[in-house]
Amino acid sequence: MKKRSKSIGVFDSGFGGLSILKEIVKKLPKYHYVYLGDSARAPYGSRSPKEIYTFTVEAVDFLFAHGCDLIIIACNTASAEAVRKIQREYLPKKYRHKRVLGVIVPALEEAIVRTKTKRVGVIATEATVASNTFPREMKLRDPRVHIFQNGAPLLVPLVEMGQHRTLQTNSLLKKYLQPLLKSNIDTLILGCTHYGHLISPIRKITGKGIRLISEGPIVARKLRKYLTRHPEMESLLVRTGGVVFYSTDASERFRKFGSMFYGRSIRPLSAKL
Repeated sequence: MKKRSKSIGVFDSGFGGLSILKEIVKKLPKYHYVYLGDSARAPYGSRSPKEIYTFTVEAVDFLFAHGCDLIIIACNTASAEAVRKIQREYLPKKYRHKRVLGVIVPALEEAIVRTKTKRVGVIATEATVASNTFPREMKLRDPRVHIFQNGAPLLVPLVEMGQHRTLQTNSLLKKYLQPLLKSNIDTLILGCTHYGHLISPIRKITGKGIRLISEGPIVARKLRKYLTRHPEMESLLVRTGGVVFYSTDASERFRKFGSMFYGRSIRPLSAKL
């Protein structure tokens, strides 16, 4: 019998991914988790594809070394630029029996179900938009759905600084959302984990007629289904509950804002990638 000794890893470029982790733990509390935030090198949105891939591989190596067999890349930029290559090239060479999953496909699958007009908007980082991952992946799943994207480069730094409830943020949101609203979308994907903390001001701009897709609850639900479909992976997972937090910038700032976004006090350990 295989020993249940493994954790689920969750990685983000900062602490935006704590919103994903929060929903996962809420839905699947019995498993043990290891969270890693690369806040020392955040944000990833303005990084080159090569840098993003390198940083994501380093995070994957770290989490596998710390007892994880399954990793959720809770960062849309890293999911867009790195996940497919890691799945196809890196894992088969180095970690044949381990798995890495992203957050973009679950969001798209949800959009397909919820859109009525087949017109879906996406706000995301510049790197995610430039990768064209959302339109490409949607075309593979439902080519009838049209994706309209817009980059929102300044939102992540504001969220990371805890300034997501300011007039400046509201002004930027209006600027980023107006082109999408003019395209007559009926569904909006918040294509960055940080944007989940902006749902309230986004809703005030879009109105109730636009369906908002925030990734946390969706990824949690999809993960539960994934584990049901893959009992060989689920059987490895330890049932102790709990979370260990790591950050490449385990400062008081990360603890303060990370605790706010996670919804309870966290004490991150220092990580070197």
